[in-house]
Amino acid sequence: MRVLLVGAGGVGTAVTRIAVRRPFFDLMVVADYDPDRAEAAVAAVGDDRFRAERVDAGDEAAVAALLARHGCDVLLNATDPRFVMPLFRAARTAGASYLDMAMSLSRPHPERPYEECGVKLGDEQFALAAEWEKAGALALVGVGVEPGLSDVFARYAADELFDEIEEIGIRDGANLTVDGYDFAPSFSIWTTIEECLNPPVVYERERGWYTTAPFSEPEAFDFPEGIGPVECVNVEHEEVLLVPRWVDARRVTFKYGLGREFIETLKTLHLLGLDRTAPVAVPGPDGPVPVSPRDVVAASLPDPATLGERMRGKTCAGTWVRGTRDGKPREVYLYHVVDNEWSMAEYGCQAVVWQTALNPVVALELLATGAWSGSGVLGPEAFPARPFLGLLTEYGSPWGLREQ
Repeated sequence: MRVLLVGAGGVGTAVTRIAVRRPFFDLMVVADYDPDRAEAAVAAVGDDRFRAERVDAGDEAAVAALLARHGCDVLLNATDPRFVMPLFRAARTAGASYLDMAMSLSRPHPERPYEECGVKLGDEQFALAAEWEKAGALALVGVGVEPGLSDVFARYAADELFDEIEEIGIRDGANLTVDGYDFAPSFSIWTTIEECLNPPVVYERERGWYTTAPFSEPEAFDFPEGIGPVECVNVEHEEVLLVPRWVDARRVTFKYGLGREFIETLKTLHLLGLDRTAPVAVPGPDGPVPVSPRDVVAASLPDPATLGERMRGKTCAGTWVRGTRDGKPREVYLYHVVDNEWSMAEYGCQAVVWQTALNPVVALELLATGAWSGSGVLGPEAFPARPFLGLLTEYGSPWGLREQ
């Protein structure tokens, strides 16, 4: 397998540090708009299977040419969601398989944003599914941790733990702190703003997909391994759009354990218009300069990839499932916990980016060995769960199951 990894930020760098320990690929080209980041990621692993390149992720022709020049048969997208569609199309043009960890962006309903869906996450990709299927090519979408491992958990629950499923609820929480900062998100603030301030999507079998107000339906969820109760609220996330396509459940939700202070900060950014992506004119020495307010917020905060030495605690991604087995009610939480102290000591990566990066590497290995195969635009729940969960444990990061 020859892989083009686009994006050498925190997650992309973690991908290289995880993949270098595995023998399933022959080449991984690490490409980034900033060549210094790509070079640094490659230099850190010290393995001649890795090569650094510069590429603009928004330039489809350049990405397709880079795939062809290195004979890559897979493109792994480790950029933010703005670049999903150009990279998705570039992979198709070059005849390569495609993997991402976040799907094409949504657009709220113009009149009823908190009741009806507009353009949903992934709609642009699924609109091209027939083209991929006709070509016998695979786009494996949403294969990070959430979405990704959470979807694998949903498939495992449906196949092996339940006869009927009433509700699948993704629940994400942590007790991470960052020394020296009053506000320092552990993941991309650009992506966090996008998913938290957009209208959350809920799925119900009788109603289909619909939206609610941001931060709706708060609940306290008790996370395992010492994290404890965290207030979780509805946010927009890909699992709600992916899981119902392959797993039969009456209801699907995603709730994020943000905490009250984080929620209030996001609300303030929205109130001030600092969550907007459309450029505004800012006075400059040579006249007005167009600047995206959200990009300013992102540039003003520390890079999450650099926070590992200051971070303390654990992060948990998991899937709560309620239904019946053998005619009796059952409720479980399938989860994956990463301790930041461990991930820093073992890989030099903070826990959130490492946990995100682990899963596409596992998926790449499953594709390389033929344990997973398919064509079209498919989510992780379209594949058998056991090979993924077995390999996850082999990578030294086991998952857990708690009866509720």
